[in-house]
Amino acid sequence: MKNDVIITCAVTGAGETFHKNPDIPVTPEQITEAVITAAQAGAAIAHIHVRDPQTKQGSRDVELFRQVVEAVRASDTDVVINLTCGMGGAWFPDASDPSMPGPGTDMVGPRERMAHVELLRPDICSLDCGTMNFGDNEIYISTPDFLREQARLAQEWGVKPELEVFDLSHILFARQLIAEGLIDGDPLFQICLGLTWGAGADSESMLAMRNALPPSAQWAGFGIGRMEMPMVAQAVLLGGNVRVGLEDNLYLDRGVLATNAQLVQRAKEIIESLGARAVGPDEAREQLGLRPA
Repeated sequence: MKNDVIITCAVTGAGETFHKNPDIPVTPEQITEAVITAAQAGAAIAHIHVRDPQTKQGSRDVELFRQVVEAVRASDTDVVINLTCGMGGAWFPDASDPSMPGPGTDMVGPRERMAHVELLRPDICSLDCGTMNFGDNEIYISTPDFLREQARLAQEWGVKPELEVFDLSHILFARQLIAEGLIDGDPLFQICLGLTWGAGADSESMLAMRNALPPSAQWAGFGIGRMEMPMVAQAVLLGGNVRVGLEDNLYLDRGVLATNAQLVQRAKEIIESLGARAVGPDEAREQLGLRPA
């Protein structure tokens, strides 16, 4: 069991969830406010996507990331900033010619996926460690050579990669990045459970993936939807940190829509009920080997 637990709040994501919960933050101002209130509720890390304010869809617009990060940094609330690098890998095969991209495809190379990281130099950036089926007609493409280049860029810029793993094969490749010297210090993993056609949000999957991590790894885990809070408890019991937020789950209780701050507070209550405690951003930085604020 882990006694000093880091809570990450993933405040918005990129999915089409904005019509399901009015508290999904969309504009840079709303996302900034969500980060601040989540930190005030007990989140040490904020995992940040941005959305196009007009369409409300997930975006990789560097200017939107700049507005959010600069506003968070200018606030009086300390939080570890973790920027997604997951945008730019979506491939929808065209119905008439599967060799061509269909509507919704957004496919770019590794440096363009990380343009906002180069500009803003966050504490952490996420790397999705493999290609996977992401729904019934979407492929998320993250090739080994793309990931090598992303890891190299993060290393060059002094940003710690969060190695997001959705099944055991992703851990295998993440370990290869470590073996090739592309990850500095103790590696940081995020075990992502319950996404369509990835590993399930259940105790057996989290245990198997935890057991496949390198011995020196720092890690967190989460489950989506109704399994978010059970996986908080499971991660703590298995020695990990936790992640919650409206990217992963829209509800506080059955039929009761949540805010990010409420999800963080619920996670904190679970952690404390297990006899552990949620740590602040300075302790999170020390645990993860990040540069001081």
